[in-house]
Amino acid sequence: MDYLPLFADLRARSVLVVGGGDVAARKIDLLRRAGARVRVVARSLCDELAELEQQQAILWLAREFAAEQLNDVVLVIAATDDNALNATVSRCGNARNLLVNVVDDQAKCSFIFPSIVDRSPLVVAISSGGSAPVLARLLREKLEALLPANLGQMAALAGEWREKVKQRFANIADRRRYWERAFNGLFASQVAGGNLTAARQTLDAQLDDPEAQQGEIVLVGAGPGDAGLLTLRALQVMQQADVVLYDHLVSAEVLDLVRRDAERICVGKRAGAHDVIQQETNRLLVSLARQGKRVVRLKGGDPFIFGRGGEELQVAVQAGIPFQVVPGVTAASGATAYAGIPLTHRDYAQSVLFITGHSQEDSETVDWPSLARSHQTLAIYMGTFKAADISAQLIAHGRDAATPVAIISRGTRPDQQVLIGTLGELGQLAQRAPTPALLVIGEVVNLQAQLAWFQHSARPASPDAPVVTLA
Repeated sequence: MDYLPLFADLRARSVLVVGGGDVAARKIDLLRRAGARVRVVARSLCDELAELEQQQAILWLAREFAAEQLNDVVLVIAATDDNALNATVSRCGNARNLLVNVVDDQAKCSFIFPSIVDRSPLVVAISSGGSAPVLARLLREKLEALLPANLGQMAALAGEWREKVKQRFANIADRRRYWERAFNGLFASQVAGGNLTAARQTLDAQLDDPEAQQGEIVLVGAGPGDAGLLTLRALQVMQQADVVLYDHLVSAEVLDLVRRDAERICVGKRAGAHDVIQQETNRLLVSLARQGKRVVRLKGGDPFIFGRGGEELQVAVQAGIPFQVVPGVTAASGATAYAGIPLTHRDYAQSVLFITGHSQEDSETVDWPSLARSHQTLAIYMGTFKAADISAQLIAHGRDAATPVAIISRGTRPDQQVLIGTLGELGQLAQRAPTPALLVIGEVVNLQAQLAWFQHSARPASPDAPVVTLA
């Protein structure tokens, strides 16, 4: 280990920065965030530093460097493009046993700046000891993506409870188990959801009954298929699950990202052949959560768009079980984007309607006149079985039979297929379309030939052929 990693308390301590450009400004930003009193020596200041100087947030000490400026500072940074000046600053600082950093000149440094992931009060520092700074930066970017933004709030709350936990648990192992349960359980979820009052109550409740385990339900949108479309939050939650209830629409690639030792239960429903009825899914959600488990309910697309997510959470509310929601990319936006069909375009469609192809028997009558208006896009979920009826009704209520349509099957996946035709041909196209499939009706479909980007588009054999296969 060439460098000893340290976290220095610079609050109300003076530091000197020699240089007034953009590089110096970046270092000064870090120093100010750490509470340091920043003094600057520079012939001129960049706009950012000039504004800070006007606000008296930094002290512009002098235009020329002099050794005596180092007499009462704890560290010094040289950030100029003058190599001779940087060497002088380094030599004078080392002579006074100060910590010295010369930007981009490791040989003249007695300390270096790491790459930082700031979730204050939690801070992660990464360094390669100057040997591979780009690698350290790339690692920092990966950690930025993986570490939730709310970790800082979680750490701050934990700090408030440290003394309480010490008083409650004399044994270090008991304290460690308390915090492990908190950081991996309901407390962490409540902080992530912004419910800090409930999070505090959970910490207190676990002090009173440390063995009690309260489960929760997390409703997660898995997106339309491509695992790359998962949100960061979805990935984080899936890695923390005790048990996952998933649908048939969730792709194998997405399921592979679930925590390896999590229990997996398929509660999928297919049109016309419901493998698990909704009531049984609801019962499982409640039963598993009451066992103290973190239950992830993984749904294709977005759980609040034709995913019955609201119905399942109503059951959680009735059972008094905490829950949270992680939205996902819905099929209408994901599949059409991968097919090269914009849902809106100022020359073709000024609105888009998301519609389900089937509904409960007691639902209100469909407003076909509104759906048949021109210059709007219809994105119809689960519509292949009623495609012929949808076509007939729209045409009967005024939509032109020549209106372009697309059926996107298995959208965003490697075996995605797109069938192109007209509204009058929709019924016949649907008979050939693999499921799951999304129907898209509107003039925007004409743009597919220009904008299809996902894999290579194979041209139809003839101009009249309605099939475009992405292979």
